[in-house]
This record gives sequence, structure tokens and C-alpha cells, in this order.
Amino acid sequence: MTSAGGLHGGAAAPSGGAAAGLPATAGGDLERPVHDAFAPGGVLSRAADHFRPRTGQTEMALAVARTIECGGALVVEAGTGVGKTFSYLVPALLSGERVLLSTATKTLQDQLFGRDLPRLVEALGLPVRTALLKGRGSYLCLHRMELARRDATLPDRTAVRTLAKIEEWAQVTRTGDLAELPGLDERSAVIPLVTSTRENCLGTQCPKFRACHVNLARREALAADVVVINHHLFFADLAVRESGMAELLPTVRVAIFDEAHQLNETGVQFLGAHLTTGQLLDFGRDCLAAGLQLARGLADWQQVASAVERAARELRLVVGKSAAGARLRWVDEAPGDVDAGDWGRALDDLHLACTEAMAALSTVSEIAPDFVRLFERAEDLAQRVQRFAGPCEAGAVRWLDVGNQLRLVESPLDIAEAVQSKMLRHAGEEVATRAWIFTSATLGDDARLSWFTEPCGLETAEVLRVGSPFDYASQAAVYVPRHLPKPGDPAHSPQVAALAAEAAQVLGGRTMVLTTTLRALRAIGDELQRRFDGSAQVEVLVQGQWPKRRLIERFREGGSQGRAGCVLVASASFWEGVDVPGDALQLVIIDKLPFPPPGDPLVDARAQRLEAQGRSAFNDYFVPEAAVALKQGAGRLIRRESDRGVLVVCDTRLARMGYGRRLMAALPPMRLLGSKEEFAQALAELSAEPSAATAGN
Repeated sequence: MTSAGGLHGGAAAPSGGAAAGLPATAGGDLERPVHDAFAPGGVLSRAADHFRPRTGQTEMALAVARTIECGGALVVEAGTGVGKTFSYLVPALLSGERVLLSTATKTLQDQLFGRDLPRLVEALGLPVRTALLKGRGSYLCLHRMELARRDATLPDRTAVRTLAKIEEWAQVTRTGDLAELPGLDERSAVIPLVTSTRENCLGTQCPKFRACHVNLARREALAADVVVINHHLFFADLAVRESGMAELLPTVRVAIFDEAHQLNETGVQFLGAHLTTGQLLDFGRDCLAAGLQLARGLADWQQVASAVERAARELRLVVGKSAAGARLRWVDEAPGDVDAGDWGRALDDLHLACTEAMAALSTVSEIAPDFVRLFERAEDLAQRVQRFAGPCEAGAVRWLDVGNQLRLVESPLDIAEAVQSKMLRHAGEEVATRAWIFTSATLGDDARLSWFTEPCGLETAEVLRVGSPFDYASQAAVYVPRHLPKPGDPAHSPQVAALAAEAAQVLGGRTMVLTTTLRALRAIGDELQRRFDGSAQVEVLVQGQWPKRRLIERFREGGSQGRAGCVLVASASFWEGVDVPGDALQLVIIDKLPFPPPGDPLVDARAQRLEAQGRSAFNDYFVPEAAVALKQGAGRLIRRESDRGVLVVCDTRLARMGYGRRLMAALPPMRLLGSKEEFAQALAELSAEPSAATAGN
């Protein structure tokens, strides 16, 4: 028996473990031991606190077991509370197959690897070696840490102290996973200085190669029976074959994707092409630093670096200030309204600067491996510039993200082709030779889960929908305040803030406000902070004021230990993956229906493709997108059987438009509050309930 513990590689499996073939179930029948594991008195009752058999959980586990045995693709929508993690882990572990587990975020990776897997491996008594594999940006790079120590341009004293803390930790860490370093702010400017990228990694030529944490993690993954990765790492490898997955995937027969609803949007980020002015500026700085440290006087390094940096900044200036914060669709020679002549000349200058850098670097390539890698980076950047100087590939969409930097993007509209060609039929194999399981709490609003299966190329997959075991009719209610102005009205955000303030006053906090735009986030957050300024009863938290982890931790604490209750105002990433069970959260307010933003180049291109096919972009794209996002946001409210709460959707279209019925049907079956009075009564009942902290005393 082994445990994953806190290490990236679990203890070695006796006699080779699952990779060499764990003891197979009798007659190849996996369903019977899986069914027994979930039965009353089975192994799960010993592995999980407060475990009780759930029909939906067992149904999903048996479907996963059948897919593992027979091969093919299975898509499972498992409602909140089903316990989908155990539903796929138990059959995967009992199968004796080599398994790849991918989830949406590094935080969920750590939870799966550090908590769920060890618990089940121990309960099942299986000799399984587990491993955790993240992208290289998650691991300390010993070589770049040494370079940072010699760098005299650290931004401030805080950065100097952070680097010293990392250097001290580097002496004791085995894994080099920066997530294990207590108190390290994930937004720290030091992290890019002590981690590597695909562009600046020296590979086997690195003086620290033997001790490299990235290579250690990859070696352990190749030796493991169960490997936990994330979607970003998986698709980055599909795109560039660089993360070590190229060796790992062919040896895996079972691949499971949790939080699969993020697959399409994650995949399109990696399967196209991109170029940022930040990459160019980083290259220029690295070129200058290496040249002055290792080959001073052998080339005019100041001139080489400044030429690249100047060309990158000129490209930004061509776009102008007026487009800051915009996404410019790029259908002609230049994006948006940018002058095509100026844009073309700026790209030409950038290409020339990169080729001149290549020429300088080629003269010193034998001095140090740093120069070989810098030459390859210059060559890659020149090729990317050349690609964006030409026409967009057929079936793709091109755009320009405008901020302090520029980001040039060319993306496929979805991942369907990549899934079919690079996953389901990897290396010429047919889909039936492997088992592919895709699961999430939210994958669509129709029987075939078309929102997920179509863009992911999984229309022929088996589909299973397992409902939540929660009694939503008694646990939760939904309210659509009809007196509010329409979302486009300037008075909308202030009135949403007023409603949230009144409700939070009644509940003593316990409120999460989810917004669809950053503008609404700021307007509602500022108004709530003004209203509760100096309040001892309610503290207002706004996304961006602290790191996400700290915001969630404070919100979970709520009004415990005599502290003020909390209102959290957030957008984007807080709509999903945030788990606040108990009475710290009893009211979720959504400012408006989360339709995809019109004018976004990717959204527009997808809509145009549907219209060209004779389909309705609104019914087949915009409404399903809103339904899934709305369901995700609503899913923050009820996280366990004892939770109680109210969902408020501050958009009258949900009650008055025909498509509102479809969106309402996508929500859990909560009881409907039809008036202000009923809403006030529901809040009063929640505020009168004993807290979870005192209910059992």
C-alpha cells in the first residue's frame, strides 16, 4: 500500500504496480467490485467522512467502469453533490490500468493529488504509484534563480526579500513546486525570474539539468500508475510537444478530464498561434544580460537588445492609445482601424530586429548554452512575426488584444479537429482502444449536452446526465426582481448594489455578488464599500484587492470569532470552482444574464459560422453559453445537503423574454419567489436560522 502524501511521486509500487498490471478483477468484470465499493459498508464508507450511498454516484461509477473495460468516450454531467470525484477514481484505480487525470486548475490538482487520491489508495489497499505534473512555470528553476541573484535590477526591496525567502526554501524542497512555499504571493514579480519558460529553458545544456525540478517531476510521472495534470498542461503539449506528455500519453489507456466544461476554451488558447510584445521585451532583456555577463565586447549587445525592444514598442505605438483594453478583430492586413501601411512596416522592422539578433548570437553560440537557446528564441520570434505578416489560416480567427502590451492571436474556433485527430485517434489508433472520460457539473442544457460535445468533437460519445441529490425545492429559492431597470440602464449597477446592501444587512454578510463585466464589478464594489464603510457588522471584499486565495479564505471565515460577516463582489474566475459550504454563503446575486460579449472576435466568428450553416447563432450559441454560465454561477450557492440560500438574478429578461424559460430550466429546481415580500421573508428565515457553528451544540 502506498500513499501520495505531500510528495509529487508516491512510494514505489511493489512488483511494478498498475503500470505493470495490477491484479485484474475476476473475469475482467470491473462493475462488480466498483458496485461493492459504493455499497453500504463498502470501502468508501471507511475512506470518506460522512459517506452515504447515492444512486447517482454509483450510476456514474458503473458507467465509467464500463467505458474503461470497453474503451470509447463517455461524457458525464454530474450535478453538484453527486460526488463525481470518487465516481471516476474508484473504477480507475480498481481497473489496474495506467491513468491520466486532468483537471481545470493547479489548486484542484493539488486537492486531487494531496487529499482524494491518497485517501482512496489507502482504503482500496492498492499498490499504486501516483505523481503530480504541472507546467514548468510552477517549478523553481535553479539556474534562473542564480541569474536572478546576480541581477541588479530587482524591482524593489520586497522583491529582494522574496528572492531570499525562495533561496532559503530551495535548500529544503524536494519537488520545487512553488505552491508549497508558504506566504508566496502568486502575483509576485519575482516568480517569472525564478521559473523557466519553454522559450528560455536551456534543456540538457543547463548547468543545473541533473537537479532540475521539472525533469524530476517528469521522470516520476513516466514511472507512475496515476498521473495528475491540468488542462493547460495537456493542451500546451498537444500544441508544442514539449511538456513531457509526448512520452507519457501513449502509455496511458484511461484518460479522465474533470471540470471538462473548460476544455474548449482552454484548448483554443494553445492550439493556435500567439505573439506578445512582452515576449519580445523579455527576449531583449535576456539577450542583454547574457551578452554582458558571458560575452562582453564580442557584440554590441546594447544595440541588439534595444533594436528588438524599440521595434516592439513601435508596434504598440502604431495601434495607439484609443484602443487600450480592446480586442480588435483582424480580418484584413491590419487589425481593427489600424493603418495597414504603418502596421506592415512595424512588423517588417520587428522581423529585421529578430534576424539581426540571430546574426549576433550565432557568433557566440559556442561560448555558453544560453546563447544557443537565445538564438532559437530569436528564430522562433522571427517566424511568428512572419506568420502574422501573412494571411490568417482558413477556419481560424485572428485578433489583437490591446493593453500596455499587445497580444497577437490566431485561434481555431474550437478544439473538435484536435480532439479527433490528436486525442481520440492518437498515433493512428482508433478511439475504441482507449477510455476517455469527460465530466463536470455543467456541460449543457439539452439531452445530448451539445454545448460541450459539438465544439469538443464528441458528438458520438456516450452521454450520461446524473442529477444532484440535493433537495433544491426546500434548500434554495430563486428571485428575479422585476422592479430593476434593464441591464443596459446606467442605474442598473447602483440598484443591484442597493439590493445587495439591504440583503447583506439582514443576513450580516453571507453574500456573494457575481458580475459579468469588470465595469459592473467596480461600480457595485465601490458602492457597497461606501455603504458599509466603518461598519462592524459587514466587511466588503472586492476581487483584486487581495490574491484570490486570501479573499476566499476570509469569505469562508464569515462572521466567526466575532468578526464581521462578508460580502464578496467578484467576476470571471469566481463564477466557478469556488466552494463555500455552510452559512458563510447564503445569498448569491448575479447582476445580469451572462451572454457572451458581442464584438468579441472569437464570439463573432463562431456566430458567423453557425449562421453560414443555416443555424441560429442566438439559439444555438448565445443562449446555451448563457445557460451554462448561469448554472455555474448558481452552483456556488448550495454545496451540501444542509445548505440553505437564495439566488437573485438581477435581469428582468429572465422573467419576461421567451428564452428566459430555457435559461430558468437550466437552473437547479429551486422554488420561485415572485415578489419583494417573498424575498424579504426568505431572507428573514435565513437570518433566523442557527449558524452551522452553533447548531450542533
